[in-house]
Amino acid sequence: MSHHDDDFEPVPGLPETLPRGEQMLWQGSPQWWSLALRAFRLREVGVYFALLMVWRFASSLSGGAGALAALEHAADLLPLAIAAGAILAGIAYLSARTTIYTITSERIVMRYGMAVPLVLNIPFSRIHSAAAGMHREGTGSIPLKLHAGERIGYLVLWPHARPGYYARPEPMLRCLPDAEKAASVLRRALEAHYGAAAPARPARAPEERAQGAQVAEGSLGFARSAT
Repeated sequence: MSHHDDDFEPVPGLPETLPRGEQMLWQGSPQWWSLALRAFRLREVGVYFALLMVWRFASSLSGGAGALAALEHAADLLPLAIAAGAILAGIAYLSARTTIYTITSERIVMRYGMAVPLVLNIPFSRIHSAAAGMHREGTGSIPLKLHAGERIGYLVLWPHARPGYYARPEPMLRCLPDAEKAASVLRRALEAHYGAAAPARPARAPEERAQGAQVAEGSLGFARSAT
């Protein structure tokens, strides 16, 4: 992995060297094209401009213009559509390039931010459960549900936040090209951290602070998802 903005980090993606006894298990970054489609809604923006062009074409025809004139009127939006798509794709590329997710034997570290780099440390003790899902383009994402009372602002997390979870934002390792490997590593790390009995531990009442993350069978399995 090569990020020129890692020059001032003792270890790429980490603000400091790991404490004695803690091991780095996996590192990865989002796939920028998948991030453009899902976080920056490149597909939806393209559909919006396409519908707008169809509407302009139809309205011009209904107003008495010829087919060629109506087509030219609709095509006037094409440069704007291309510019909007290029801007979103460029931001997604920069976002992916400046993001590194790290799984260690004790925590998950998310380093992200284009203008102002941010580092988010999530110890395993704060993770209630983890899940994973595959996207149609072949990448996958791993959302992390935190214990009740653990709050991170949605805007601080975005675009590394699970879509739709605004009241209780969930950090998410997003659009990973090797998501299955990352999920497998995380599952083994959580089981090692809490012991072999952790997967079978029943969910606790919301008001209780659970001592171990739920990694029940299937919770880190993969399923097709539009998230």
